[in-house]
Amino acid sequence: MWLLDPVGGYSVRGAYDFLTHPHTTHMDGALDLVWHHQVPLKVSIFAWRLLRDRLPTRANLAARGIIQTEAALCAAGCGQVETADHLFMSCSSFVFLWQQVRQWIGFAGADTNNVADHFVQFIHMTSSGKAKRSFLQLIWLLVTWVLWNERNNRMFNNVTTDVPRLLDKIKSLSLAWLMAKKAMFVYGTQWWWLNPLACLGIG
Repeated sequence: MWLLDPVGGYSVRGAYDFLTHPHTTHMDGALDLVWHHQVPLKVSIFAWRLLRDRLPTRANLAARGIIQTEAALCAAGCGQVETADHLFMSCSSFVFLWQQVRQWIGFAGADTNNVADHFVQFIHMTSSGKAKRSFLQLIWLLVTWVLWNERNNRMFNNVTTDVPRLLDKIKSLSLAWLMAKKAMFVYGTQWWWLNPLACLGIG
């Protein structure tokens, strides 16, 4: 489905307008999605700052004169400037995590390089069911939270965690967040690692 025009569908003109005009609609929609009753408030506040480009990425620190411009390279060591879009969407150290997450939840999709667009697209990569979209919303917020903490661990503690172990963190934390809000599981938590949607009864 062409989400920009679900009624009329895709058109070259619609795609051109989307690419040549500011994405204010997507940004507003993404900001509304950071609040989720099963997500800790600190994570929602973090996501709000991420979408507004208010995180202390190295690019932002350099723009404010806090660090030198030559020190603005990504903390993951990929050699690129550490903007929010780069760090969360295209950094070679982290980009495969999104693929791993999609495989775990059983959805295919392509990634954009814009954080706000990616958020909206990720939640709507399936059009079936409010409960499923709510789960995808939680997962997106959790993945970005885990990535930011990993970035900080690499930067301040010199500790590196590989992508498979980051995925394990996402599985564990998503289960903990849901159980804290007394989510009902159809098949029990031992199946969470294999098929989370089936466990929630929304697969």
